Amino acid sequence: MTARHKSKTTATLLAFLFGGLGLQRLYLRGWRDPWLWLHLAALPAAWLVATLAPQADGFYQLLPIMLSGLAGFLEALVLGLMPDDKWDARFNPHSAKQSDTRWPIAIVLVATMTIGAASLIATISRLFDLLYTGGAYG
Repeated sequence: MTARHKSKTTATLLAFLFGGLGLQRLYLRGWRDPWLWLHLAALPAAWLVATLAPQADGFYQLLPIMLSGLAGFLEALVLGLMPDDKWDARFNPHSAKQSDTRWPIAIVLVATMTIGAASLIATISRLFDLLYTGGAYG
C-alpha cells in the first residue's frame, strides 16, 4: 500500500486561504506538528490580549492573528515555489505518484504576493502609526 500523495497546489492554496489557522500544516504533517499549534495559539493569544487590555487599540488585540496570517502567506510562497522533485522528496517519499505542478499554482502565488505584500505593508504602517504618533493617522 502506498502513502497518500500530497498535492503542492492544495497545500499552497490552504496556506494562502487559511494559513493563519495552520491548515496547511495539518494537511502536510498532521496534528503532531508544533507549528500548527503555534498558529492555533494565535486565537487564544488574541483573546487574552483583548481580555487583559480591553482599552488597547483593536490592532494590538488582533496582532497575534495578523502575525499568524502573515506567516501563512510566507509559507504559501515557500511551499508554492519549492521544486516538484524537492516537494516529493520531502512530503511524498512513499507515494507512487510524481508531482507535476501546472499553471494553477502560479495564480495562487500571484494572489499570495499581492495580498500578502499589501497586508504586510498595512500592518507595518499601522504599527508605526500607533507606536510613533499614538494613532494620529487613523
